[in-house]
Amino acid sequence: MNSKDVINRLEKKNPGEKEFLQAVGEVLESIEEIYNLHPQFDAVSLIDRLTEPERVILFKVPWQDDEGKIQVNRGIQVEFNSALGPFKGGLRFHPSVNLSILKFLAFEQTFKNSLTGLPMGGAEGGSDFNPKGKSTNEVLRFCQSYMDELYRHIGPETDIPAGDIGVGSREIGYLYGHYKRLVNRFEGVFTGKGTTWGGSWIRKEATGYGLAYLVQRYLEDHDEGIKGKTFLISGAGNVALYAAEKVYQMGGKILTFSDSEGFIYDPHGIDLSVVREIKELNRGRIKEYIDKYPKTIFSAKRNELWKVKGDIALPCATENELDLEAAKALYNNGCMLVAEGANMPTTPEATNFFLQNKAGFIPGKAANAGGVAVSGLEMTQNAMKLMWSREDVDIRLHRIMVDIHDTCVKYGKENDGYVNFVKGANVAAFLKVAQAMIDQGIM
Repeated sequence: MNSKDVINRLEKKNPGEKEFLQAVGEVLESIEEIYNLHPQFDAVSLIDRLTEPERVILFKVPWQDDEGKIQVNRGIQVEFNSALGPFKGGLRFHPSVNLSILKFLAFEQTFKNSLTGLPMGGAEGGSDFNPKGKSTNEVLRFCQSYMDELYRHIGPETDIPAGDIGVGSREIGYLYGHYKRLVNRFEGVFTGKGTTWGGSWIRKEATGYGLAYLVQRYLEDHDEGIKGKTFLISGAGNVALYAAEKVYQMGGKILTFSDSEGFIYDPHGIDLSVVREIKELNRGRIKEYIDKYPKTIFSAKRNELWKVKGDIALPCATENELDLEAAKALYNNGCMLVAEGANMPTTPEATNFFLQNKAGFIPGKAANAGGVAVSGLEMTQNAMKLMWSREDVDIRLHRIMVDIHDTCVKYGKENDGYVNFVKGANVAAFLKVAQAMIDQGIM
C-alpha cells in the first residue's frame, strides 16, 4: 500500500469530504509500514474495504415548529464498520452536520472503540437541526420525527447510538421514548440514558474523567504526576468541565476555558463552580466569568489561548482548533503534553510538528475514549439487566484508560524511546479490526 495513492483514489471517490479524508490520511500514514509487512492484507483488499462505510442512510426529517410551519431537516446515519461488534457512535444535532463530518467521526469511532477492548463497531449519525433557540416542544417534535425513520436501522445488537454535540440527556430521553413506543420493547438501544431507566453512572463525566486518567498514566510513565501541574483547557462543555473536575481532584490547576466567543485566563486557577454555574445552569457565555472575577483576562481571540504558558494542554472544543502556530507556541512555552479531548482538534500540520519534535501528544481516539468506554459498560449492564455502582464503573473506566495508554506505548515506542501515540493508537486499533475482518471473510 502507498498511502498517498490511496488518498488520491479516495479524493476522487469522495470529493469535497475534507474532514473524512483528513482522518483517513492520518490513519493510513501511521499504519502503512505495518500494513506492508503483511501481504495478506493487500490480498483481500483490506484498505479499500476499511475506508468504505458498510452503510449510509440518508433521510428527511419533517417537523412542525411552534408557529405551525413545517420545517425539513436532513438525517444521516453512517454505519461504518461492525467487525468487532454492533455499530456504536454518537448522534450530533448541529447546523454543520454533513456526510463528510459524520464519515470522519464514524471512521474514527471504529478505531477508538477497538482501543477500548469492548465489542463495539464504529458509527455516527445526526442531523443539521440546531436545538439552540428551539422550544422544548419543538425539540420533542423533531426528535420524534427523526426517530420515525431511525428506528428501522438501530437496535441493541445492531446499532446503539449515544449523544454528541446537540444531543444531551433531554434529546436522548425524547428519542428513546419514541423508539420504545414504535417497537414496543424496553431495550438497551441507546447509551447515555438516565440512571433511573437503564443508564450508567458517570456516563456524563466519562470522557473528561477518562482524559484525566490517561494524562495521569502518561505522567506516571515519565515519573511525574498531576499534582502541581497547570492545564490549558479549551471548550466549556461536558468534556472540558469533567476533565477539569478530575484534574482538580488530583491536585492540578486549570488556567483557561473557552467557548465560541473567546477564552478566559486566570493564572491563579479558575473557579470551576462559577464556570459550571454559567455553562450548565444558565447556558451563558464564558466571558460572564469576569463579572465574578474581574481580574480574570478575557480575549475574543480564541486561538490566543494556546499562547498561555501551561504544563499540559487539553483541546476539548472543536475540530482543527489547534493549528501550527498554536502548536509552536505550546512547544516553545515548554508544554509537556497535548492530549485531545475533542475529536481531531489538532490540524495535520500541528500534529506533524509535535511528532517531528518528539513532543508529548496523544490523539483523540485514545485520549477521549472514556465516553464510549462507559457507553460500552452501559451496554453490558443493559444486557445483564443490572446496574453497577458509581465506584464500580469508575474503576472499570480507569482500567480501560490505563490499558489504552499501555497499548499505545507498546505499538508506538520508537528506537530512541519516544512514544508516537498517533502511530501506537492507529496500529493497535487497525490490527484488531483487520484480523476480525479477515476472520469473517468478505464484509
